[in-house]
This record gives sequence, C-alpha cells and structure tokens, in this order.
Amino acid sequence: MKLQKTALIAGASGLVGSQLLPLLLASDRYAKVIAVGRRPVPMVHPKLEQRVLDMDQLEQHRLSLIADDVFCCLGTTMRQAGSKQAFYKVDYLYVVKLAALTAANFAAQFMVVSAMGAAADSRFYYNRVKGEMEDAVRQLPFRAIHIFRPSLLLGERAEKRAGERIGAVLLSVLRPLLLGPLRKYRGVPAAAVAQAMLRAAEDDGGGIKVHLSDEIAVGRTLRR
Repeated sequence: MKLQKTALIAGASGLVGSQLLPLLLASDRYAKVIAVGRRPVPMVHPKLEQRVLDMDQLEQHRLSLIADDVFCCLGTTMRQAGSKQAFYKVDYLYVVKLAALTAANFAAQFMVVSAMGAAADSRFYYNRVKGEMEDAVRQLPFRAIHIFRPSLLLGERAEKRAGERIGAVLLSVLRPLLLGPLRKYRGVPAAAVAQAMLRAAEDDGGGIKVHLSDEIAVGRTLRR
C-alpha cells in the first residue's frame, strides 16, 4: 500500500539536495514533494511542487510549509557567504526558522545536514554555528529529529569551490591511512548522505539521532 505523505525539501539545488530530490520523487512514501528555495530547480515531475520564495520572509509563507517529513539541505561556506553575518543567516537563521515553522505546522520528522565537529562551544566559527543550529533544532517538538554530520562532501557542485576540490584530493590520497577512529574523517559522497536521509525518514522512529560520516557511508546510526 502506498503512503500518501508529503515531503518538504529546502536546498534542493545544492550538492546533497540535488541528490535527495530525485529519491524523494521516486519514493512510494510520498504523494507530494515540496521544494522550497530562492530559485526553481530545473525539474518537472507530477509529484513536485515548487515554492520560490524569499527565505528572509519565510514566516509569510508558513501555509506553504505543511509536510510530514522535512529535509533541510541548506548550507553555505564562509567564502561563498562573504561574511560571518551572511553565513550565520543561511546556516543558522534559515535552518532554525524552517524547523520552527514546520514544527508549528505539525511536521513529524526533521532531517538536517550539519557538519562533522559541530559543537556550540567549538572555537571554530563554522562548527560553532552548526552546533548552535543543532541545539536549537533539538528543542522543537518533532517526533523525530535526524542530524547528519558528514565530513567533506564529495560530488559535483553547480558552483566550484576550490578549497573543497583541494580537500577532496588530499582525502583521496590519505584515505588508505584513515582507519579505525580516523575513518570518520574520510570524505563522504553527497549521494550517500541523501540516501541516509531518506532511510532515516522511512524508519519512522522517534527521538533524536545523530548520523556520523562513517556511519552514513554504511547505513548505520548513532542515537544521542
């Protein structure tokens, strides 16, 4: 029997989101998939409904954000954002705002891409913002919250990030040495993160779960 649930995805044009959107559309779990973003994705599908909106005015679009499962793939880099304030807006404010609004609309599950090393007390700004985002999301009344903490994401981006290309090359060279406890530092394909997000939603469990990079690659989870 096919389930008639609705999925909502934010950041569908990004590296993970572009891998996740086709999976959601192909899943029998969902009768409708809502893609939220500043610009439309170049895709047409009978299940797909696109909501092109200003993320700064997200509250005004609350009634367009009704779904059972919410997949948040929003994220940028300091270099791409241009400033700490702009980075904070995308990686904290937009994510937490989306989570709060969909929770108020009675969404059951929230799946969000964070980063390895995320911690609110981190001395590194990037990891600190990710940790603060996670802490804020954890307080919201979803039945299930899934936090994904990948290492360096591997895959082809629409926009080129020189730092990530260099990092991917270095990790490929070091990969044979990253064994045991160091395995978590291996790069993880964006496709693997997307697949893990859908699997987590299909689990239909409860509580808060953190998915680490090495566990994402083999389909395991860590409960926190």
